[in-house]
Amino acid sequence: MSTEGLIVFFLVAVTLVGFALVFSSFIPPTSKNLFKAETYECGIETTGITWIQFNVGYYLFAILFLIFDVETVFLYPWATVMKELGIVAFVEILIFLIILGLGLLYAWKKQALKWE
Repeated sequence: MSTEGLIVFFLVAVTLVGFALVFSSFIPPTSKNLFKAETYECGIETTGITWIQFNVGYYLFAILFLIFDVETVFLYPWATVMKELGIVAFVEILIFLIILGLGLLYAWKKQALKWE
C-alpha cells in the first residue's frame, strides 16, 4: 500500500471516529429520574453498606475463564488452516496447549478452582 493510501485511510478513520463522537454527544439518552442517581437502578433501596469487598475467588475464576476463552479464540483459526500449515503448526499449537495445561495444573494445585 502506498503512502498516500495510508494517509487517506488514516484521515477517513479519524473523520469517522470524530463524526461518531460528535454525533453521540448530540443524542444522548437522558432521564431526570432520581432513582438513576442511586447505587442500584432496580428501584429497591439498598440496605446496609453498598461498598463491600468481594471474595477474591470471583476474580480468580474470571481470570481463568478469560485465559481459556482466549485459548479458544486462538485455536479456531489454527484449526481451519491446519492442513495447509503442516506438522510445524501442529507442534507449535501443541506447545501452546501444554503451556496452558501447565497453567491450569498450577491453578488446580493452588486450589484456585475451589469454590468456598
